[in-house]
Amino acid sequence: MTSVQVGDIELDYERSGSGPPLLAIMGMSGTALSWGEPFLERLRQSHEVIVYDHRGVGASTPLTGSLTIRQMAEDAAGLLAALEIDSADVLGISMGGMIAQELALNHPQLVRTLTLGCTYCGGEGSSLAGEDVARKLGEAMMSGDREQALRVAWEVNVSPSYAADDGAWSAFHAIAARRAVAVPVIMAQMQACMAHDTHERLGGLNAPTLVIHGTEDQMIPVANGHLIADLLPDSQLEILDGVGHLFFWERAEHAAELIGSHTSVEA
Repeated sequence: MTSVQVGDIELDYERSGSGPPLLAIMGMSGTALSWGEPFLERLRQSHEVIVYDHRGVGASTPLTGSLTIRQMAEDAAGLLAALEIDSADVLGISMGGMIAQELALNHPQLVRTLTLGCTYCGGEGSSLAGEDVARKLGEAMMSGDREQALRVAWEVNVSPSYAADDGAWSAFHAIAARRAVAVPVIMAQMQACMAHDTHERLGGLNAPTLVIHGTEDQMIPVANGHLIADLLPDSQLEILDGVGHLFFWERAEHAAELIGSHTSVEA
């Protein structure tokens, strides 16, 4: 990956593939590696895919102080400007979907199409992980046992059937081992997510938007996907039955096909 100056920080990014630019914005505790190669390889067939690490993650500038979703959206806008990209198809998942909402609302000229996966808009009718899931994750992260924390994170981010797939778990574990995200950074990202609220503003978002959500999502329940699609003036909703939060792992090829169809229709 390569670092580029974005305002007063540096962001570590990678460009690969061929076609119109697609900016992929990762979620909480994730890195540019967390998309998984099967999903990225499929996207690269139709797009130049740009992935990056948020501030505080990997080789990007270390985090100092707190975080907000709007601040990270400005980072994304700055990255596109630094790369001399006038507009892009934008994909955001989970926290990255919150960032993508703010990016599209505050910089509509930069967003040609929008894909919001397994994400949240705040406001009435929205909900984050339930108390049991939040407690399980919190205890695992604060245990000091990284292996336990990774396993719990895996189990709450995918469907039960996929969690039992040893090959998928091994791939997830290997990615996490290559690039760890510090607990204080994850906690700052979590606080940013909890404060996020675009509920009253989504009606003014004009980018053609694809909303993807799995029915077995424990981190951000599927009702959030329905709510976001209802609030958007130009949206398509795709519900993936039996799929957890990391839908782009569980249904990599199908998810990439949905995104490719969405962006090509708007070409």
